[in-house]
Amino acid sequence: MATAYHHLSDYDASTVPSAHDMRFGIVVADWNDRFTYSMADAAIETLKTHGATADNILVKHVPGSFELVYGAKWMIDNAQVDAVIAIGCVIRGDTPHFDYICQGTTQGLTELNVEGKVPVVYGLLTCNNMEQAEARTGGILGNKGTECAVTAIKMIDYARH
Repeated sequence: MATAYHHLSDYDASTVPSAHDMRFGIVVADWNDRFTYSMADAAIETLKTHGATADNILVKHVPGSFELVYGAKWMIDNAQVDAVIAIGCVIRGDTPHFDYICQGTTQGLTELNVEGKVPVVYGLLTCNNMEQAEARTGGILGNKGTECAVTAIKMIDYARH
């Protein structure tokens, strides 16, 4: 369902398993950090709300959204995580650069999920303008980071059962 019809931070907490024994990797793009850092903060807060400890949340930064794929793959191979949350934000500009970054990043994260070693949660905002990014990173539509954290917990639980 489109975000316009769903508040990103609204969820039924009773449907979220405990994260007390789960280990999370969060890869955060530094490009558009005003938005990506807000999403990372919301993800961390949500993970802790559901029982994750700070010691079980590894956060690493990459320069931009395109590098999220490498960062996620590195975490899968080296950090002993149960899931990876990839957080980025691409805002459309005047050139086709937006399309290439969004398509390449999406394809790379999809391929990591197909490999199936651990779930990789898609936290890439692909916005037409700054207002859309603001609305999805703590604004009127909630925070995509919250949604990503809940998804990561549920996917780890899914993989375990």
